[in-house]
Amino acid sequence: MEHPIPTDHEILLDPKRYIVSKTDAKGIITYGNDYFVEISGYKESELVGKPHNIIRHPDMPKVIFKLMWDRIQIGGSIMAIVKNMAKDGSFYWVVTEFESKRDKLNHQITGYTAFRKAAPKDAIAEIENVYMKLVEIEKESGIEGSRNYFIGMLEDKGLSYDEYIDKLVGNRGIFKVFFTAMKKVFG
Repeated sequence: MEHPIPTDHEILLDPKRYIVSKTDAKGIITYGNDYFVEISGYKESELVGKPHNIIRHPDMPKVIFKLMWDRIQIGGSIMAIVKNMAKDGSFYWVVTEFESKRDKLNHQITGYTAFRKAAPKDAIAEIENVYMKLVEIEKESGIEGSRNYFIGMLEDKGLSYDEYIDKLVGNRGIFKVFFTAMKKVFG
């Protein structure tokens, strides 16, 4: 008899591999590379046609997804540290860069591509504490309360969201080259 993996089981990602997924403009999965399928624990047929939040971990604050959606829905890109959940309840941490895709004729957003790689352990250690606070605030004060706290925290650090994430993940050198290369391959 198989025993399910406990939900506190972390999947350690191969730092040399990457995860790519694409969605339509409403966030419905249209493509996932082989590593995405493997790590998620779902069959490809279980992912395609489903909302991307099928892999959302309950430890993730809603305000982070709102921030991401607000940015990509106007055509911007954004990088985030995300805790995702596999089908069996195990989890994995990634650095994700989201990019909007536009129709070349009418410039309307037609979908989004997410490029992911393993998150650095020191970045996880810091962001996990921030996310726990945000989730707790959301329980009491909703997304607006957690948004206000997060903005205040960033102001205290003297950083924008992008600067904070870049600093956490070391978004320079080979790390930055990775995301640039993935955009060229899957863009």
